[in-house]
Amino acid sequence: MPTIRFEQEGQQVGCIEGANLRKAALDAGINPYKGLNNLNNCGGVGQCGTCVVEVVEGMQNLSPRSDVEQVYLADRPANYRLSCRTSVNGDVTVRTRPQGGAGAGSNSLVGAIKNLLGK
Repeated sequence: MPTIRFEQEGQQVGCIEGANLRKAALDAGINPYKGLNNLNNCGGVGQCGTCVVEVVEGMQNLSPRSDVEQVYLADRPANYRLSCRTSVNGDVTVRTRPQGGAGAGSNSLVGAIKNLLGK
């Protein structure tokens, strides 16, 4: 059974293999959103880019970045993931709401459109 360690919250949560990272966080009472993104998010369908987490350890135990993540996180470090698009296949440590994770650059709607259009 994989364990997700939420570094800032000091919590560890067990989950089934293949569990969705966002859902596991919310089920454990851990909020992946910051500020207004608590109200202004897509509900986990991968269209807003606001549920960003930073993977501290265990990147190899997560699903690969999806095409949606490639667009929304194009200007973010490789260890930044959209929790709604990430499956957990083994132990991992994440940092929720990382500095500069959401709300600017390519993971804003305008930034994503610019990225897709190459501008």
